Amino acid sequence: MVADAIPDRVIVAILRPFVRATRPVLDGLREADPFGLHTRAAGHQDVPVEERGLRDKVLDALAAVELPGTPAWAAMDVPARTRWWVRRVGRFTTLIAAVPGLGGALANRLPVSKAVGAAGQGMLLVAIAGEHGVRDEDELVNLLGAVLFRRDLAVSTATATENAAADARAAELTGDLAKPSTTPTLAKVARAVWRLGRALFAVEDELDKRPHGNVLHEGLGMLPVVGVVGKYLGEWSGLKKAAREAEARLAKPSR
Repeated sequence: MVADAIPDRVIVAILRPFVRATRPVLDGLREADPFGLHTRAAGHQDVPVEERGLRDKVLDALAAVELPGTPAWAAMDVPARTRWWVRRVGRFTTLIAAVPGLGGALANRLPVSKAVGAAGQGMLLVAIAGEHGVRDEDELVNLLGAVLFRRDLAVSTATATENAAADARAAELTGDLAKPSTTPTLAKVARAVWRLGRALFAVEDELDKRPHGNVLHEGLGMLPVVGVVGKYLGEWSGLKKAAREAEARLAKPSR
């Protein structure tokens, strides 16, 4: 009875804007190609190395790095990209929690590991789904509901009123990152992640169902001083579990 205390429609109303707010961050990391790195390999094959300037050499080196938008990224398979996202999201969210000031006033009002961990897992699920070619909002809401809340949500097509409300809420969560003219910075992305965490805290009790670390992590997290280490390790473990669950679900044939 307790597990069903919060209606599906409430969970869906929270996850819709969360998914929409996550997209500008993840799409920017995945698809932005400001230096033309994605096409550099093909365009420079016939140009002798000694004839390339310093700028070209630097960009050629960057094109070989496994980052979204580069030839190296395009050559990676889906499991490899998933591992990249786990490392990227895990390290980034840990940094947000560890560096004072990045979270702003929100960091003083929310439990660090729980807020950042919830937002990080949600971001990761959307990123992994994107690598599997899943961008449909209803499918993403279903995925987040299943992994984060252990709920088989009844997701119906949003009405015009629900869409308007979701767009407005997503704009609040994303902030300046949604503007095409905005250059993402660590502080701006960090604040957006904190706002995403705050959004999920509207159903705080449900978040205890999401993937967590093991008993060792929980025990370490209760100790003085080193407790924060235990919490981080637990969130890192939970992040990897969430990724495995998402991969398993996305690998199943669509009904």
